[in-house]
Amino acid sequence: MSLGSRQRAVGKSQVHLTPRWILDPLGQFDTDPCASEPRPWPTARRHITARENSLAMPWDDFGRIWLNPPFDTRIVGEFIRRMIAHDHGTALVHARTETLWFQPMFDAAAALFFIRGRVGFHKPDGSRCTTAKGVPSDSGAPVVLIAFGPSDADILATCGLPGKFVPLALPRSVLALAVSGTWRDELMAWMRARRGPVRLADLYEAFRDHPKARGRKHYREKLRQVLQRGPFERTASGEWRAA
Repeated sequence: MSLGSRQRAVGKSQVHLTPRWILDPLGQFDTDPCASEPRPWPTARRHITARENSLAMPWDDFGRIWLNPPFDTRIVGEFIRRMIAHDHGTALVHARTETLWFQPMFDAAAALFFIRGRVGFHKPDGSRCTTAKGVPSDSGAPVVLIAFGPSDADILATCGLPGKFVPLALPRSVLALAVSGTWRDELMAWMRARRGPVRLADLYEAFRDHPKARGRKHYREKLRQVLQRGPFERTASGEWRAA
């Protein structure tokens, strides 16, 4: 079964797609080696389906990977091994820390992010997965995001998703991100100190060398995302203030 199904190790094939509220804060991925066809929304620039069999391909040119592997104990370990060797991207798996397929990630991954509560997955048409009785179903077990490589650890540390970030083997710069305030906290403090509307251009310049923006090509997009989620108000085109 795929990750979103109930707690059976092996079963008939099902498709359970990651909801947008998890994917969107994680930024752009280059390749999804376990993509669905059809799919209600893109998970990466390149989608490789089960028919194409990504395990039979070299992963050298996959770039940053989004991996939501089929949760079949016969093959999930192989996807994890390939992800460890590639070491660039983020995986979503059950938090089965006692299993043989999970344990290698404690030494190989850069960070973990345990998502609070159970996750509701989606069908290829975009609708919520349900039980046989039509009741909305969940992941059947806790879900964890696994960062491979420091850049993905940085993203998990500042993604704003509900849950807990746990660094494993990170450089000091990323550890500093993990213990500092959230993007929302930092942005709120900076804007309140100015006591009035601020231009986006000034905001970009102020945060250009901020520890949270260091090494992030898309920090401006992150700032705009935080502004839109509040508590901030747009007072004019390209101008915002703290609510």
